Amino acid sequence: MDIIPGMLPLLSVVVPCHNEAATIEDLCAQVRTACAGLVRVEFVLVNDGSKDDTLTIIRSLAVEHDDVRVLSFSRNFGKEAGMLAGLRAATGDAVIIMDGDLQHPPEMIPALVNGWLVEGYDQVLAQRSRTGDPWLRTKVSQLYYRIVNSLMDVKLEDGVGDFRLMSRPVVDAVLMLCERTRFSKGLFAWVGFPSTTVPYENVVRTAGASSWSFTSLVNYGIDGIISFNNRPLRAAIHLGGWLFALAVLYLLWLIIASLFTGVEVAGYITTIAAIILVGGLQLLFLGVIGEYIGRIFYEVKARPVYIVAEDSAADRAQAGS
Repeated sequence: MDIIPGMLPLLSVVVPCHNEAATIEDLCAQVRTACAGLVRVEFVLVNDGSKDDTLTIIRSLAVEHDDVRVLSFSRNFGKEAGMLAGLRAATGDAVIIMDGDLQHPPEMIPALVNGWLVEGYDQVLAQRSRTGDPWLRTKVSQLYYRIVNSLMDVKLEDGVGDFRLMSRPVVDAVLMLCERTRFSKGLFAWVGFPSTTVPYENVVRTAGASSWSFTSLVNYGIDGIISFNNRPLRAAIHLGGWLFALAVLYLLWLIIASLFTGVEVAGYITTIAAIILVGGLQLLFLGVIGEYIGRIFYEVKARPVYIVAEDSAADRAQAGS
């Protein structure tokens, strides 16, 4: 961490923005207040194909403040792409990733910075409580983390999301990971470095609507499982071996039974049930294999994760030349 003595360190605040017109100005103002006298701050606001006035508002922020950089995608590429673009553009000694809807409270920033500058951690993770979440969503989330942590090579903590501070070495390490189907929670955990968590109370969204539907959350969860292990493929091999062994035993039992009781026509229901079971398992594991093959398909294409249509830093450089 190269910080000039006597000068406050620079903190980059990366905010992926998708239809955040109602809150983005308040977020920037609250972040400035929270950082006053503590760190210098720069904002990297990434417009991810917003349909409202988000781009117009963040453009005006970039005009009013030299420490605001705006990146605007050519279309909606998703939050993962927005975070990656923001991390690549950030120049700070540390980076904080925040949502633009004020559900990540800016007043938590001093605690995150303290964990970095004073306590010496490279990753300081904000861990939210489940206060205010529906009971079913809380239970499903807890079950998901138990399943994921039993399958993945890295451990994820319930309530820990993208809201975190990362030192420059951590950011550089994350940017070395060039996969295109990204699951940043897992990537942040995979790079390691000393880390700590800071709890905070869940904040209910005050404006707008979440861009995450139930289907998108399920797909994101599948990405997390598939991206960090090959255990589903191993499970297919083991289960297939056990079914083969049971089938052989069942065949031996039928042969022995026929020697004592003769050949009977009975067994129709057993046969149909076995066909349905094995057929269903085949389709299930073909789907699992297909998920892995699909990721290989996208990786070998080597398409960019996102396309930037507008960069305020480039516009400033052009205007100054």
